[in-house]
Amino acid sequence: MASLKARAASHFFAYVSRLRWIKRWGLMRNAIEENVATHSWEVATIAHALALIRNRHFDGAVNADRIAAAALYHDATEVITGDMPTPVKYHSKVMREAFGDIEHKAEAELLALLPDDLREDFAPYVRESQLGQVEKELIKAADRLSALLKCRAEIQTGNKEFEPAAEQILHGLQQQALPEVLYFLEVFAPSYERPLDHLLG
Repeated sequence: MASLKARAASHFFAYVSRLRWIKRWGLMRNAIEENVATHSWEVATIAHALALIRNRHFDGAVNADRIAAAALYHDATEVITGDMPTPVKYHSKVMREAFGDIEHKAEAELLALLPDDLREDFAPYVRESQLGQVEKELIKAADRLSALLKCRAEIQTGNKEFEPAAEQILHGLQQQALPEVLYFLEVFAPSYERPLDHLLG
């Protein structure tokens, strides 16, 4: 049985919980505010679904639970870096490489907040580089699906600001043509645009 001796306090979860205050889509006029914590939860649920769909329908053998947990932390470094808008992050190779270095340093800072004996356990979820290729692929796809759903929700409010982004994201998903993503777009995505009464009925 573990000792009950006093242990040093860790700020890890208090810090990560502040993702709720980090706003997304900072360069866009938003009708519906979105924060990084809400986005991360949605990405985790979608990534989990994509993994299960791949396993059930497309001969996959991926660990859906591990993917869901990693997806929960996929933007955790933004509590340090803030949300860097995609057009800025990918503006040039130099910008992408510089921001990649910042993200790696932020991952190390977050892990350093954990007790020593837990860092190795959390590292596969906080450090993107420790994920497998399939895991990265499904989490990135879920991230893009979440962004598409956000764009469509904005468009439904009459906000045309998000129309180009929605077209670009959908085109990218269709070009990549992951079968589980196409399944999600066909089976689950349309319901996001239906009124509550129709969902319940």
